[in-house]
Amino acid sequence: MESLTFTPVLPFDPSPSDEGNDCLNNIEGCALYRMLPANAKEYVKQAPHLLEYMHLFPVDVYGIPLFFSELKRDLKGIKEPNLIYPADETTFVHIFHDVNDVRNYYIPIEPSFLHSVQELLPAVEILLVDLLDSLSADPVTDEERTEVLKGLFAKIAYAPPPGEAVPQPLPRGTSKSSPGIGSKVKRFLKKDLTTKTNKKTDAILAKFPRMPDGRLIVTPQEYKALEYLLVRDKIDVGMLKPFINDRYIEDITVDGVGPVFIEHKIFKGLKSVIGWQNTEDLDKFVIKLAERTKRPITYRNPIIDSTLPDGSRINIVYSTDISRKGSNFTIRKAMDDPISILKLVEFKTCDYIVAGYLWICIENGMSLFMSGETASGKTTTLNAMTAFIPPENKIVTIEDTPELQIPHKNWTREVSKGKGKGEGEGGDVTMFDLLRAALRQRPNQILVGEIRGVEGSVAFGAMQTGHPVLSTFHAASVEKLIQRLCGDPINIPKTYVDNLNLVVIQSSVRRPTGELVRRIISVNELVGFNPETQGFSFVEMFHWDPVTDTFEFTGKGSSYLLENKIATMLGIPDHKKAQMYLEVEKRARILERLHKAGYTGFYDIFHMITKVKKQGLISIDVTES
Repeated sequence: MESLTFTPVLPFDPSPSDEGNDCLNNIEGCALYRMLPANAKEYVKQAPHLLEYMHLFPVDVYGIPLFFSELKRDLKGIKEPNLIYPADETTFVHIFHDVNDVRNYYIPIEPSFLHSVQELLPAVEILLVDLLDSLSADPVTDEERTEVLKGLFAKIAYAPPPGEAVPQPLPRGTSKSSPGIGSKVKRFLKKDLTTKTNKKTDAILAKFPRMPDGRLIVTPQEYKALEYLLVRDKIDVGMLKPFINDRYIEDITVDGVGPVFIEHKIFKGLKSVIGWQNTEDLDKFVIKLAERTKRPITYRNPIIDSTLPDGSRINIVYSTDISRKGSNFTIRKAMDDPISILKLVEFKTCDYIVAGYLWICIENGMSLFMSGETASGKTTTLNAMTAFIPPENKIVTIEDTPELQIPHKNWTREVSKGKGKGEGEGGDVTMFDLLRAALRQRPNQILVGEIRGVEGSVAFGAMQTGHPVLSTFHAASVEKLIQRLCGDPINIPKTYVDNLNLVVIQSSVRRPTGELVRRIISVNELVGFNPETQGFSFVEMFHWDPVTDTFEFTGKGSSYLLENKIATMLGIPDHKKAQMYLEVEKRARILERLHKAGYTGFYDIFHMITKVKKQGLISIDVTES
């Protein structure tokens, strides 16, 4: 990434005290350090730059921030937050209230936050280029690149420990190249180093004091800041690193010139104190960001949808020609550990009975669409439901940007390539192509990231031949879903639509408290198409009551799928089909017991459901009585 540093616009007047620098040499003797809670003291010992920030923050006006190792959902109720939590091992986040705006401040506290090392960077890059020539092998992974870069930096910079005598440095104006210059130029990192070796090199190096062996002399704080910036900007995603590493962030948005906006899992909409001041710097950053996704962006191809190395989805719109405030991008964060169905029950997205019903339907091969508007949590919920797919099944997932995480061992993951519409041309491989190929792979279930084009016809063809399909879809109701399926560009014949068994409608709704939450609004069974009336029959099995924030099993006793499809497949006689509703309740109780026993992780739930099945606890009695 480009070596660009940004001066944060702090939302408070910094404390004028210089005590922070003295405290770094004697943390235990710092008066402010002694006032910190125990967990904050541990953080400060590991990351002294946090103490520097605390000295900058006017604690006499706002008080010492609360320190949290982990954020709980009950923190949503804080009206004027002033708290700090770790984003990763080196970076901390300060959530600070803004009395004049609904969006509070998001302040990333990085090692480079308080130290302006921009002037040092050209000299560091010149010396690094010399050492890069002597590398014996190209590092392959980001971890290897990080270790190599840190090792090289240690050879060209020196931070004397407190109290240690520094050898007589080279006088300013003297140039000395770093050791280890070789003849072979390595491409690793060098292509991203912005300083070119030319006749100005000596003048750049002469600005700074250096050791007799040519190393730059820097303070310990500058050393940590430079090392952090080099890794962040050359290997990671630049100034976005704190946001990407923060597990509590859902979306990252840059609208153009201005601050970075984020959607936080706990504190919802926030604005960062860092951003871009001009379109030129923003355009440079966006070009480098696109290169990290291996989908270069140009004036000719100014819009891309891709995936960052960590799996996060990104959409980029480049240049002021089509984005008047400057290039813009939105990142939808990938989740390290997918949310389980029991976590969704905790969040009240659904309840145990809804989950038990879906468990039976998915286990027995019903095709399902998770439908709703953008950012309603469709993919998250669909992913959580995969724990209900029998563990012995073979699954094929087809996506344009990989998001789904499947717990099954027999999982084939397919990702489209290129921007071609319809059938792939040249090097393009579309979702249509992948879905057609998947039918030859004999999967038990096919999961499609999203149905939105001609791949829909192949998906419904798969349903007709007995391949259950699970997918997400953009529609706010069953009626709208059918309209989109039967219209351009999907064009499913109306007589095919009832091959889809279930439509789950999920939405993002605002509660009376003002909180924005995600709820399954309804679960609907598609029964059939009436050629005379040209209408579709569907039955609402579950309905969300917004007044009580609970779910009603409105279809109990009238389920077409449970009684006429699943019970028939299982060989249950007509007079015993009513026991399918008892089976839903039994599955709900099993999930509730697992929840109370502490099994809430995505993979934990899958393994426990597998054990429950192997023990015969969910077998349905099909014998005559």
